[in-house]
Amino acid sequence: MQVKQFNAGLYDANSYLVNGRVLIDTGINTSALLAEIEKNIGIKELELIILTHCHFDHSAAALEIAEKSGARIAIHKDDAALLKDNDANASNAFGYKNFDLEPDMLLEEGEKIPIGSDEILELIHTPGHTPGGICLYESTSKSLFSGDTVFPNGSIGRTDFKGGNRLMITESIKKLVQLDVQTLYPGHGMATSDNVNEQIEQSLKMSRSILL
Repeated sequence: MQVKQFNAGLYDANSYLVNGRVLIDTGINTSALLAEIEKNIGIKELELIILTHCHFDHSAAALEIAEKSGARIAIHKDDAALLKDNDANASNAFGYKNFDLEPDMLLEEGEKIPIGSDEILELIHTPGHTPGGICLYESTSKSLFSGDTVFPNGSIGRTDFKGGNRLMITESIKKLVQLDVQTLYPGHGMATSDNVNEQIEQSLKMSRSILL
């Protein structure tokens, strides 16, 4: 699996170009992200944009990139309506108003998304940061795209935004500790291949401690 990690601006989430055809999250800075993508592929080669959740720093550039590329936009069904709720998608927190994005595909737990080279992204519904937050697991390379559910060094996504839930994020991380993960591609921070399973275990411990 070929993965290119981009971060186009100070407040942007990470974006990942996978096998030159799938983009996971888009951040805010459309022009900078487009420039990075076009260093690697022709924009028309992009087929699918997967949003790990509805928050503005992960999704704001999706519509324009989709329009330029022809790619479809996909998000979990429980976050689709929140793309139009400026409190739930946190665009108000970034000083933007009337952010409104209509996805092309609604995703559900367990869906398998082919990404080429006989590789598949398995969708894991991980609510807690948002109701429809997801992670994506590729079993051949043992790669996990974790959105804002878990981060390196045992960190976890915050649950104080609208739609967040501390108990649910703990239950979500319990799903992730069942996986064998070699490389973690987080929504923020650098990707890591350093004892990732142990790092996710630490995230579970952190989430449990918050509940005490």
